[in-house]
Amino acid sequence: MMDRRNVKNIIDALAIHQDPDSIRVLNEVGTNSSIDEVREMTSRALVKKNVHDSLEVVISNQGKGINDLSTLVAMSTINELLALDDKTEAIKILEDTVANHSEEDVRDNARSVKALMALSC
Repeated sequence: MMDRRNVKNIIDALAIHQDPDSIRVLNEVGTNSSIDEVREMTSRALVKKNVHDSLEVVISNQGKGINDLSTLVAMSTINELLALDDKTEAIKILEDTVANHSEEDVRDNARSVKALMALSC
């Protein structure tokens, strides 16, 4: 059985860690978890980092972040994106995803989130 508090503490620690490997660990372990709650916490942590590599994971990857099959994970990620003080990098990645991603549903999700972010500015 997962100890939620320990998992949350680990994810929070990785979220504030500056080392680029923290993004890799969150991506490989957290966003691939079979547990929705872990994926949700991980996606929110990646958004909070607000750097290109972490935002790209939750915006441009099929099945992760805004593209997660769990509504809880996707909406939580979107809400975290909308709450960012500096949305510059997220908007760049959303625009790039809309213009260049090979998967239509990923492009559509990015387009929708970009429109929401434009309304929230």
